[in-house]
Amino acid sequence: MDNSITSGSTSNHPGVSRRGALTVGGAAAIAGMIGTSPAVGAPGGSGKSKEIPLKFNSDGRFKVVQFNDTQDTHRTDKRTIELMERTLDSEKPDFALINGDVITGGMTTELQVMQALNHVVFPMEDRGIPWAITFGNHDEDSMAQTGMDEPRMLRFVQSYGHNLNQTDPDDLTGTGNGNLLIRSSRGIGPAFNLWLIDGGRYAPDKIAGQNFEGYPGWDWIRADQVSWYRDQSARLEKQYGMKVPSLMFFHIALWEHRFMWFSSVDSRTDADHERAMEKHQIVGERNEDECPGPFNSGMYSALQERGDVKGVFVGHDHINTYVGDYYGIQLGYGPGTGFAPYGLGDATKNNLRGARIFELDESHPGVLKDSRLIFAKDFDIDLSPSGQPLEDPHRLDRVQLDYRSR
Repeated sequence: MDNSITSGSTSNHPGVSRRGALTVGGAAAIAGMIGTSPAVGAPGGSGKSKEIPLKFNSDGRFKVVQFNDTQDTHRTDKRTIELMERTLDSEKPDFALINGDVITGGMTTELQVMQALNHVVFPMEDRGIPWAITFGNHDEDSMAQTGMDEPRMLRFVQSYGHNLNQTDPDDLTGTGNGNLLIRSSRGIGPAFNLWLIDGGRYAPDKIAGQNFEGYPGWDWIRADQVSWYRDQSARLEKQYGMKVPSLMFFHIALWEHRFMWFSSVDSRTDADHERAMEKHQIVGERNEDECPGPFNSGMYSALQERGDVKGVFVGHDHINTYVGDYYGIQLGYGPGTGFAPYGLGDATKNNLRGARIFELDESHPGVLKDSRLIFAKDFDIDLSPSGQPLEDPHRLDRVQLDYRSR
């Protein structure tokens, strides 16, 4: 395999900490950590193991960090990595997630895709923090040139020792669908659950001979995924004698995110938003329209029916940071983490780069106690709009290509 680096950082939208480990001797460091089978799965789940891989701490608490839209090539912006590392070192989470658009297009080799992935998962792996990813609309943008589709990327990330992504349920739309139970500090059963869903990429060219001109061009969660969630949720309730409280993560917003901001389907005035602020207790910013797909998937209705999911959190719209209570379920955003893709305008482009932190507490009703935001500016990270790509990405040894045989 050609280990040369040929292309630079790209953006698909108009508009350092451990540097030695990232740029010098990276292959040796990673070769030692890749090739160990991860502990994955959950009782009644779709994974390869029957063990519950996560557990509440002895004080009954558990912390989750949601990163979003790291979205870069193998020349990852140094500040993306710095933000992730500073967040992890400051928060010391028990689990971390990159919730879609982990990488982007513009790469020409399989090696470059692996490097791009490695740069943004290595901050968790290096610290021994359990982690997972979901897929977004940009992750396959280099597939035509590299052959790296999402199933191959999933096998690659599963080769890391601290990755908890599961093997996909049979015949289910998407890649990386699964759930991760978190064991109670007081026993062997779960106290909480994390649903990881592939929210899709782009709408198909046509359905029933009709194109999608005039409609949003994004994908949507499909009916079989909604059915899988409902069935799996019911199985967990039967197995453990309770509805297991949960968070759900996927990349592209629901239509209900869009409805909530104005407490309306059609009317979108300042007065509507003022009403929504009070009714839905909305906090945070909305700097662009939500971008759901052309169809309403029905997932929110299923969540209402089952009653276990306490919050649904997405990314995709990089400069939205809000969260609200939409009829008993929190709907919210994690801000864009990556410094390469679009952000706010001009000199303020990178002002909202950040992450969302979730505080879970077994003694709190519903277990989900709180969520909050943390930003690059909180760490005095350089927010200048010009890119700062890595000059020397990781070089990967042949031992790391073993993922293809898994």
